[in-house]
Amino acid sequence: MIRVVAAAGAALVLSTTLAAAQTPPSDAATGASAVLVRITVPGQDTVSLGDISWPTSASADVQSFQYPANGSVLSVGRSRASLTVQPGEAAASQALSEAIVLSLFGGEIVAGRVTASVTAGASVRAAGAKVEQSSVQGLSALGQAVSTRPGTTVALADWGSLTMLAQGTGIRPRGAPAARGSVTALRVRITADHGGLPAGSEIVVGSAEATAVANVPDRPRPQDPSRPRPAPAPPRPQEPALPRAPEPESAGEGIPGGPVRVAPEVTANLSAGGYVFPIFGPASFGDSFGGPRPNVSGGWHHGEDIFAPLGTPVLAVADGTLHTIGFTKIGGYRLWLRDRSGNEFYYAHLAAYTPLAVEGRSVEAGDVIGFVGDTGDAEGGSPHLHFEIHPATMLGLGYDGVVAPYPILLAWRRAEDISFAAGRLFVPS
Repeated sequence: MIRVVAAAGAALVLSTTLAAAQTPPSDAATGASAVLVRITVPGQDTVSLGDISWPTSASADVQSFQYPANGSVLSVGRSRASLTVQPGEAAASQALSEAIVLSLFGGEIVAGRVTASVTAGASVRAAGAKVEQSSVQGLSALGQAVSTRPGTTVALADWGSLTMLAQGTGIRPRGAPAARGSVTALRVRITADHGGLPAGSEIVVGSAEATAVANVPDRPRPQDPSRPRPAPAPPRPQEPALPRAPEPESAGEGIPGGPVRVAPEVTANLSAGGYVFPIFGPASFGDSFGGPRPNVSGGWHHGEDIFAPLGTPVLAVADGTLHTIGFTKIGGYRLWLRDRSGNEFYYAHLAAYTPLAVEGRSVEAGDVIGFVGDTGDAEGGSPHLHFEIHPATMLGLGYDGVVAPYPILLAWRRAEDISFAAGRLFVPS
């Protein structure tokens, strides 16, 4: 029990409980669902508003709603619900339900905005779900402001209870990687006849659920020794492997894995040659290439720092393959992208990855592969993306085979193409 608040003619008693984990069942599939309003009355048909589920429907937009017609039980202003689902080896799903200007029982319970938001992601590397974006703003009950701490339950005098942000997340402990999250922003349970509703009625405002299950390719089964084996296929000639730009000597041993978040939908401006600026949204950068960096191999800055708000989407600058994904003490959560011409691009200090960030995964220019952060030796500083360009023609020089990104970033920001030769080289004095 947290506290007891008493007022004339009304009493609110607050308590909190922990939400149960939402472990995905064995038959779970990638999907999502959301509900704006659901009113359940014993012996009557359930009344639902904005009840959507994947793949039947993906969005609902409502100007206003009242129940019954005079709004004596419930009224809401403009509300919306939406779903985004991406199945596959890197699965992701997102569900959102948002109701504006809520009033229950003629103003006995009011809220300015009720939001239920869930994201889930799963790949062969990691799985997780997030519900932290859910919120209830401007909530009051029986004339008193109410705490919206997740899991809080309020006793409504002698006729019911109100629960805020009942939410939970969970991951599958074994089998195909999977994650699930769910949240119910507001739930009113009627225990005694009130406001025209009988005991046993329930009102839910803002509910969302998202599940992501990675499709892991089946492993080949052992062959029955009693059955003849087919003749082996002739070996294919192998293409020579392209050299990789090595990590900085002082980067430390890479640790695979890291936090995963669902990628938002973005539309990036690609140049005619298929390149794109690595940050989606507002960003700023200078020309610090070659500046002193005592804790980095060679003691100088091999790239450019692009400053942007924490969590800003980070984009693949070209079609290519992701590799060397994980944590180092210098780069924090980092990854490399090799484009189809063999050029290498280094991303560092990420806050998290998206489900696309899987070793050997092919991505397209403009795909969201991570989020701006301050990990590694950037911890405690301004969030930014450390970005390097290692042209294929210079990979033989090792980590120092790098060019200044500044003029190239300026061109990509204008969706223009530019030769990597425009980036100057660094020659130590």
